[in-house]
Amino acid sequence: MNHLIHRSRRRAWARGVLALACASVMALVGLPSLDSAEAAPPPLKPGKRCDELFGLKGTPTKALPGGDASRVKDLWDQYEYVNPGMEFDGLNPTQKQLDEAGTDYKKYPHSDPKRIYARFNAQKRWKNFDDYLTKQYIPNQGNDPRGEAFEKKVVKDMGLTGPDWICQKEVYFTDPDTGERHKRVLDAYNKKTREIVEMKSNGKPDGSQTRADKAWARHKGWSSYKYTFVFGEKQQGEARTFMKEMKEAAGKDALGRDRVRSYNFHSDHKPQAPKGTENGQYRRNDQFMSNGAGKNTGSRGGGNNLIKQSPPNPQTLKEQLDRIRANDPQGRMPKGPGGIDFSTLDLRFIGKPVKGEGLNYAFAAKQVADEYAAGWGGQEKAQLISDSFFTWLALTPEKFWVNLNPDQPELIMDSAFGKTDAGRVLLDADLEMKRDFADAMNPKKRPEADRYWKSMPRNSQGVPCWFQVRNWIEPKTAVVREENGGIHILDTPLAVKSQYLKIDNVPPGSYLCDFDEAEKKWAERQVNTLITPEVEKRVNEDPRYADLRRVYTARVAAEFIRQQDAQAPTDYHNVINSNDVKRWPLRGENKDWTREKTYQAYLKSLRDGEASWEHDAGGGPYTYSVGGVDFSKQPKRNMNPVSFRTEHRYKPRTTQFAVGQMTDDADKDGYVMLGGNTDGKSGGGGDPTPDPTPTDRPTDKPTDAPSTPAPSTPPSGGDDGGTTPPGRDPEGDLADTGSDTPIGLIAGVAAALAAAGAALMWFKRRRRTTGS
Repeated sequence: MNHLIHRSRRRAWARGVLALACASVMALVGLPSLDSAEAAPPPLKPGKRCDELFGLKGTPTKALPGGDASRVKDLWDQYEYVNPGMEFDGLNPTQKQLDEAGTDYKKYPHSDPKRIYARFNAQKRWKNFDDYLTKQYIPNQGNDPRGEAFEKKVVKDMGLTGPDWICQKEVYFTDPDTGERHKRVLDAYNKKTREIVEMKSNGKPDGSQTRADKAWARHKGWSSYKYTFVFGEKQQGEARTFMKEMKEAAGKDALGRDRVRSYNFHSDHKPQAPKGTENGQYRRNDQFMSNGAGKNTGSRGGGNNLIKQSPPNPQTLKEQLDRIRANDPQGRMPKGPGGIDFSTLDLRFIGKPVKGEGLNYAFAAKQVADEYAAGWGGQEKAQLISDSFFTWLALTPEKFWVNLNPDQPELIMDSAFGKTDAGRVLLDADLEMKRDFADAMNPKKRPEADRYWKSMPRNSQGVPCWFQVRNWIEPKTAVVREENGGIHILDTPLAVKSQYLKIDNVPPGSYLCDFDEAEKKWAERQVNTLITPEVEKRVNEDPRYADLRRVYTARVAAEFIRQQDAQAPTDYHNVINSNDVKRWPLRGENKDWTREKTYQAYLKSLRDGEASWEHDAGGGPYTYSVGGVDFSKQPKRNMNPVSFRTEHRYKPRTTQFAVGQMTDDADKDGYVMLGGNTDGKSGGGGDPTPDPTPTDRPTDKPTDAPSTPAPSTPPSGGDDGGTTPPGRDPEGDLADTGSDTPIGLIAGVAAALAAAGAALMWFKRRRRTTGS
């Protein structure tokens, strides 16, 4: 017994020693931390009444839409927020300044540019400082302020107010398949109506939240709730895919309606620089549309910001988007240039030009769904538009022509005009048009061309006669709307004209006929019926002529400024008719272009031809074309106010929004507008939001007389007659500077038009033989 007791005491002593040892170990390593997975998590934040959080007490409560919905276009609007990064959008450090800043950005205050230099040095993805600044740093600085401003606006406008709507409430969503628990901050939550609202100022979900949201959709415990996603911008590919997955996972409610809904709020965000820094030493001013004559030294605006982010080619766009995605996996960054087809960029609005105050302007462009499919070339196209605008102002209108003629190399174009990109575009388009004219006459490609050749008079050998022709491009009547001191440029079509012209100096072997007057008129009518319409269609629609179209639209805008300046001096007064275009030279890859290069390409076309074919009509005529492009006149009509309000109801609002930030064109699906102000006002200015046009006026008063057209000296031979005097358009009531004669072209190259033409295509003669 004693033995047993002794053994028991030994075991108790051993257990005591073991317990003491364990206690010693625990004293050394500590109890499990409260932060460990086994400990109780910190309490969830209960959130706060939405109307109290955003200072919206008294705002009426509203019911949410029952399913997918969008705000009506009448309610589309814009909200402002402060982006602190915009204070520094003009930083341009030297390499020495970057090196001196080091990589420890935290040692610099937020007001010191060195903090940004150091952040650039510390990161690895961006190699160019300006790229990092404009495409990463500044947009990222606005994420939180933009999101907060958007949430406040949604709470107010959708009526998420009253005691039942709670904002910023924390909850857990547990994945029923894996058991994984996700903490989620709900933007707005209503326990009474069992609704959740998630607000996204852009058009895509937050990548860090999608797993939690999908867990909610599959969990039966939340099956009585509905989830509404409110998007500030149009949803693109990833967002649409995510919403589809959420709808499928969540299923329907008891009434057969989707439990997951999307609401397209459609409100543009308008970033502002911090108060007091609008004209600070670190702000950037751009060249677009501004000659620096106002209070500041250039232009600013939402369109400028986006264009500034546009890289030069598809490869650099891909690299840029990949870097942004790597730095922004949550998808919080606002939409950049990806998906904007800058090859369609055109100037569509000019505001009232107030001297010393600048003016608003807005471009338009197509938008595509795939952000990788478009988004490059914006800076190049915007610069071309701006430079052309100033070229049209600086040079006098009789210089606005080009001409290709083998016997007149000295009369290709005005020498000053030939040193500008606007002149380059016109001359290259002239050569392209002649090539297209040749192509349009190929009977193997177009049945209309086959009909044309078979309808032509024959010479004594039975061969279709060669028709001597002058072709040129000139403006059709532009459609505009002038109101509130500005101009909306709605349509700017171009015309291709073809006219019989006797040419004396022709290459040997040409199949000539002595046309009588009836045959001449017949052949001319056949060309204009069967050939010219196809060429005109290409000039107005083909991407190869996009630069010509955008350059001409800038001509319409410049003509408007000329008219306004004639009434009262504008910031452009000293530029107009100065004939000084040194500030707007040939740029980029075209900086070494010369008119002689295009002229030599034209001579090669003459020498080698453009196409060859065989044709049952027989013969082997050359087709000659002289002429050019003539923009010396700018006819337009003013759309009456009733038609404007009917067809372009939202255009005044859209153009006003576009100054501050890119916006969807509510009047033209698939298009966006983006712009700025020429006096450095990033948020607009220049002219206020347009007032409604009175309904008791069917038309406007005529505008002041436009630029004086070039002299109407007829060409040698006098077959063109005089020019039609300027008149008033019967529909639009604006002065019409147009006529059916290429005025500037004739005035500049009258002698050339009667000289030898240029062979632009030929086809092989196929003699008819028995049995062929």
